[in-house]
Amino acid sequence: MLPTGSAVSVFALDVAAHTGPWRTRHPAEKALLALGLLVCAVALPTWPGAFLSGGAAAVLLAAARVPLVVVLRAARVPLLFVATSTVPLLVSMSAPARLAIDPVGLSVAAQTAGRSVAALTCLLLFSATTPLSDVLPRLHRLGIPPAVTEIAALTYRMLFLLVESVRAVRQAQAARLGFRTWRTTYRSLAGQAGAVFVRALRRARRLEEGLAVRGYTGSLAVQVEAHRVSVPFVAATTVLLATIVTVTTGPGSPW
Repeated sequence: MLPTGSAVSVFALDVAAHTGPWRTRHPAEKALLALGLLVCAVALPTWPGAFLSGGAAAVLLAAARVPLVVVLRAARVPLLFVATSTVPLLVSMSAPARLAIDPVGLSVAAQTAGRSVAALTCLLLFSATTPLSDVLPRLHRLGIPPAVTEIAALTYRMLFLLVESVRAVRQAQAARLGFRTWRTTYRSLAGQAGAVFVRALRRARRLEEGLAVRGYTGSLAVQVEAHRVSVPFVAATTVLLATIVTVTTGPGSPW
């Protein structure tokens, strides 16, 4: 079953991407910016390369008017994973089975956490400003088979329907006091899983029948909204990425 927090994050990111001021920009522009910053955060030294990349992505998220609460909700689960993954780097085990704080591990943990948070911020910059419906149809030009993009689009669409089904069944069970005790909770969760599975199977069958009635031949014709690539935006992105690389690895850099 999908957790409620993850469902809220998915909906919030999708709404932010569709309603933000960067909605009319070409996806290639935002991909160049976000993925370029991601490469800098991963390939350059953590200080100051990853710090500058993550900071620039955070500033651009604010410039794109993405609500802070949306960013925090989408980042809380990955940040929890980063926190739990870096804790083992802080300690070392020596014989006989003795745990101790590793002085070298503190630096390694800080670098790992900093690079991970910077990369996460760069990914959120792209996902919070670019709807998936704008990206998938354009992947054909990159040589991605249409079947792959269509399956991804249908899966993304079915995800929202599945979340709505889970929410409707859960509300109905709560109204009938289905979560009053542990015993009723387990029984409700089992019934919820069965009901959602039946609904998902029924929706998939209806979707298949609808495509067959409309003469589906192996590809879905989707009208893509035309967006012109902004030369100033691309130039500013290039300057930003070049500045981060130069500051981090340039001859006059102290790092």
